[in-house]
Amino acid sequence: MKLVIGLGNPGEKYANSRHNVGHVVIDKLLKTQKLKNSKQVKIFKSQNFMNDSGNFVRELTIRYPLSDNDLYVIHDDLDLPLGTWKIQFAKGPKDHGGINDIEQKLGTENFWRIRVGIDNRKPESLDCARDRASWGEEYVLQDFSEDEKKILKEVINKICKKLARL
Repeated sequence: MKLVIGLGNPGEKYANSRHNVGHVVIDKLLKTQKLKNSKQVKIFKSQNFMNDSGNFVRELTIRYPLSDNDLYVIHDDLDLPLGTWKIQFAKGPKDHGGINDIEQKLGTENFWRIRVGIDNRKPESLDCARDRASWGEEYVLQDFSEDEKKILKEVINKICKKLARL
């Protein structure tokens, strides 16, 4: 069995934010006829806030025992530009609160990450690392623009086609 989990934040306030791209991918997956919940694949949206994703994922891995190779976590990634994505095993962004929490709660980094680029347009005026980090925290909670949504739609379609082959 495969377990596919999309990370995001609960609530309408965050529904269209960059941090919720994992939820957006799951919504699309569940609408397609190619991949739905079945005996072979279980699909979930996280129910916790992003940085507390670990307990949710851990509980699912207890309920649905599986090998490392069968867990897929979909998340936003500031290290990748909008319009790009990667599927990587045990390798992820430099720093992502949700992924860090999952690794801590599972006690391993051995799972698949579906990294969805959300861009990282850092203002030139931010010189120190602390300012850039704080700007990134604000940026991921902002909604996608209409133009960005068009780019994102294409990426999500590609990801769904890839996941349909699970």
